[in-house]
Amino acid sequence: MAPSGPSKKPAEDGPLIRAFFEKRENLLLFLAARTRCMATAEDLVQDLYLKLAALNDGAVDVRAPSALLYRMAANLLVDHVRSTQRSSQRNNQWRRETRSAIGGEDIVDEPAADEVVVAKQRVRQLAEAVAALPPQMGRAFRLHKLEGLSQAQTAQAMGVSVKMVEQHIQAAIRNLSQRLRA
Repeated sequence: MAPSGPSKKPAEDGPLIRAFFEKRENLLLFLAARTRCMATAEDLVQDLYLKLAALNDGAVDVRAPSALLYRMAANLLVDHVRSTQRSSQRNNQWRRETRSAIGGEDIVDEPAADEVVVAKQRVRQLAEAVAALPPQMGRAFRLHKLEGLSQAQTAQAMGVSVKMVEQHIQAAIRNLSQRLRA
């Protein structure tokens, strides 16, 4: 991470490094305003510092260090945008090449074939367990849980009290849980 203030800079700074530390906060705001992301701006300021630190500062004759810093920051920003665009294009191309579609509709998160087989077996087991419930219990469970009737509507359809429907449903759930665990 780029040092955050003058107290952390090396003792033998050249004019560019000194200008960097003087302008660091302004450079950060400059980049943050353009990226709309403080974390990205911090990363770019860090990259700028690393580029400056790698330069042989004494061999570079800079008349306007501040202008050079802003130009370098702008160039890093352009590089960042281009890199992000290339990455986005690669991701989109990969999605187009690897997507699955049926009838023009994308299929997202396709389960593995073995998971499909297991899920079908579980559904079959559940259907068999529901079919094996005692008649009144099974009817209450099917009407309420599978057909979506309220308990009051189920009670009316069965000609029993709501309390009896609640008891049938609770017993059905216990029964099904025991059968499906085995």
